[in-house]
Parts: sequence; C-alpha cells; structure tokens
Amino acid sequence: MTDIIAGAEPLSHNGTSPHGVLVLHGFTGNPGSMRGVADAMVAAGFHVEMPLLPGHGTRVADMLPTRWADWSAAADAAYQRLAARSSKVVVVGLSMGGALTLRLGADHPEIAGLVCINPATQPMPAEMIAMVEGMVAEGTESLPAIGSDIADPDVKESAYEATPLAPLLSLMVDGLAPLAQCYGSMHMPLLLMNSPQDHVVEPAQAEFLASNYGGPVERLSLERSYHVATQDYDRQLIFDEAVAFAHRVCA
Repeated sequence: MTDIIAGAEPLSHNGTSPHGVLVLHGFTGNPGSMRGVADAMVAAGFHVEMPLLPGHGTRVADMLPTRWADWSAAADAAYQRLAARSSKVVVVGLSMGGALTLRLGADHPEIAGLVCINPATQPMPAEMIAMVEGMVAEGTESLPAIGSDIADPDVKESAYEATPLAPLLSLMVDGLAPLAQCYGSMHMPLLLMNSPQDHVVEPAQAEFLASNYGGPVERLSLERSYHVATQDYDRQLIFDEAVAFAHRVCA
C-alpha cells in the first residue's frame, strides 16, 4: 500500500442531522482540495462521506491503470454508505468531482441536490481526443500537471505533478461523453459555482450544463478564484453557500 499524501486522507463522519453530504475531489487531486467543504458540512451537523478516489492521493503511477469506471464506482459506493444512514443526501464535487456528482444525480434521482464547482461537463473536441489517443498509442503515459490552478499565491494544491493520459481519455470518452446526454433528464436542484478565470476547465463547460439542465439551477460566479476555487480566495463563500444550499434542499 503506497503512503497517502499528507492531508489527502478520506473522511467518514456521523453527524447530528438526519441528512448527509457526499464530497468528491477532482482528477489528479485528492480530498485535501475539498477538506474545507467537508469540514463546513461537518460543522453544520451533516453526515459526511469524502472518499479518496482510486489511484489518487498517493503517486502518479498508482493512477495510470485507473479509469472512469473505477472512480464512478467508488463515488457510488460512498453514496450508498451515506444514503444508508441519511434521509436525504446532497452531493458536492469539484472539477471531475463535479462530473461524478452529475453522474450520481443522473443515476439516483432521489438525491436532494447537487453542488458543482468548476465542473467538467463535456468531453474535449474530437480532434483533441484523437491527438491524445495518438500520444497514448506512441507510449506517452503523462503530460505536465494540471493541478494547483489557484490565484492565491500562498496556497498550493497537493495534486499530482503529472496528468496521466489514458485515465484522461477514459474521463472524456467513458465519463463525459455519455454524461453530457443526461442533463436534460435531471430534475433535482443544482447549485453551480464557477470561476470566469479557470485555466483547467473552460467556463463554457458551466454554461453548457446550465443551459441543458432539466431542473432548477442557482448560479454563483467565483470572481476572485481560479480552478481550485475551494482552496482559493472565494473558499469561504463556497463553504457558506454550499451549506446553505444543503440546508434548503433537505428541509
């Protein structure tokens, strides 16, 4: 068992509320980026599950063999653990965690509400996918990191220092391509928070979700933050708004 990066540990917490919140981190990231969200939900009394997704939070080599099916299965298992002790569940996710949040919403219409923070919602264009497929076929395993896109110079995300390409392809092809067809049939409330200055997931992805989503959508613009907004200047705003939303949709 490879050692977990300090601060990347998963969380399972029994709260005083009858309701629960599932918290999901992003691609090449780990629970460290979502710790503040989870802690805010704990402080608000919710049951909380925050899993460490397969291949994450240790070393890049551990992520190379993992795929969308592994991460989505882990997210679903965490949801089942939480649902077993909660009367209502809210799911909160950042980046790929936002995509997993939407996947759970599509698969479990009983979920009370979804919170997506700079979510990945569509696959990259076909020509980009073909380019990455070519690189993988030629034996390229990874590219430089996408992590730690944060405006605050005093904060660094403990994400991997590389982007594994075969897992990235799986996120696009196995994850986002089918998921993008599901938004219109989803009806639980959605709180969508995104950064106009995001250097990892273009803001157009949030617009695509908002314009295609079948249920009520609340929007919040994270004007002072980059992609990892949960660790950036707007983090307290995110924590407060997510907690307030969870209370509203579970009431």
